[in-house]
Amino acid sequence: MEKELNTQKIELIHPKGSEQKYPYIGDVQAGFPSPAEDFFHDYISLDELLVEHKETTFFARVSGSSMGNDFNDGDLLIIDKSLDWEENKIALCFIDGEFTLKRIKLKDGKCFLVPSNKDFPLLEVNYEQGVMIWGVVKYSIRKH
Repeated sequence: MEKELNTQKIELIHPKGSEQKYPYIGDVQAGFPSPAEDFFHDYISLDELLVEHKETTFFARVSGSSMGNDFNDGDLLIIDKSLDWEENKIALCFIDGEFTLKRIKLKDGKCFLVPSNKDFPLLEVNYEQGVMIWGVVKYSIRKH
């Protein structure tokens, strides 16, 4: 198998200590509008909602198209280093001195890093390569 890593340029950002609360109107109907939703119900903190483990949570921006069916170029990812990886989870992996974002698959006792975009090859990894599962993607944020 020819090795082709298809790494993304990934900038890791650790969240700062400031916390902002934003107006929250409750559940939103996808069908007919409700006049009761004209009023704010509460305020929410995105930190409280999205960041469970502050010391081990980082943000990263997607660059590249190897995960095209899951993430778009420019999506913001919330990655938690404290989560255990599981098969089929999308993880930020460190291999051969570079970060790459891939889905983890196990088959016949082998580990593969699998891109979502079928135009990119999967990568069979072994212990000699020094692969590290750096963190698991918990949330993605996309600009519309």
